[in-house]
Amino acid sequence: MLYDLIILGGGPAGIAAGIYAARKKLKTLLIAESFGGQSVVAAQINNFIGFKSVSGIEMKNILEEHLRSHEEIEIKEGARVEKIEKKENNFAISVNGEQFETKTVLVALGSSYRKLGIPGEKEFTGKGVFYCSTCDAPLMKNKTVIVVGGGNSGFYAVLDLLPHASKIYVLEYGDAFRADPIYIDKAKASGKVEFITMAKTLEIIGGSENGFVSAIKYKDRQNKEIKEIKTDGVFVAIGYAPNSGIVKDLIKTNEQGKIIIDHQTQKASLEGIWAAGDITDVLYGQINVAIGDAIKAVLNINDYFKKS
Repeated sequence: MLYDLIILGGGPAGIAAGIYAARKKLKTLLIAESFGGQSVVAAQINNFIGFKSVSGIEMKNILEEHLRSHEEIEIKEGARVEKIEKKENNFAISVNGEQFETKTVLVALGSSYRKLGIPGEKEFTGKGVFYCSTCDAPLMKNKTVIVVGGGNSGFYAVLDLLPHASKIYVLEYGDAFRADPIYIDKAKASGKVEFITMAKTLEIIGGSENGFVSAIKYKDRQNKEIKEIKTDGVFVAIGYAPNSGIVKDLIKTNEQGKIIIDHQTQKASLEGIWAAGDITDVLYGQINVAIGDAIKAVLNINDYFKKS
């Protein structure tokens, strides 16, 4: 079977693309490991247009329900793309031992948690090192916690931890916090948070008694002093890395691994491939922007078929 379009990804961008592809009556297959994307772990989203406040799970359910209301679109869930190949005028996509052919591809695979890459991080993941504050903040009841990262991701973690932790340290590599002022103000008002800038994390240390995290070591970038903070948990919140590895040999990516696109059309460097969302070199990584870019991509794909 030859599809007009295969959409890769089940986040807001992929779902929006699927809805518009169905409306344009393109023969479409959407392949996703899961639905919701990064935002599914957010306890509260306040900038999703049309909702004063909505949780990540609620938003995921609303978007997925809308997608599934279009019965004409095929969905393959719980599937990881293994390979994408260019074959003459079409593309072959390998998924869990199966192969699907399509005339066009829209890559909306989003991003994954970025790692620190320091000693102790891998060893203590799940043993005091966490990446999802929505999932794991309750484990820090009445405990001391360190959040690494002073952007919005870091302060989302702080806000998730405030009802649980007794003390929170925020370590930021730069000389100032980059999060939205509203989040910083909430953290300051709590009286629970200590802010540390110019901190380069060096090592996560585990306790010999229980095998869990016991401290973090960092370098003060101003006076070069090595310091250590005792802690029960470390939440790594330094942003995301694009899931572009599957296409890096087919299309151009920038030094961060993000897909380089034509921002008018969402086209990638190889004819027949479009991309949308945080996986691209988009200027602003926002849910609303990702949805708009995915819609733009499908409209351009539809025009592509009209002209061919």
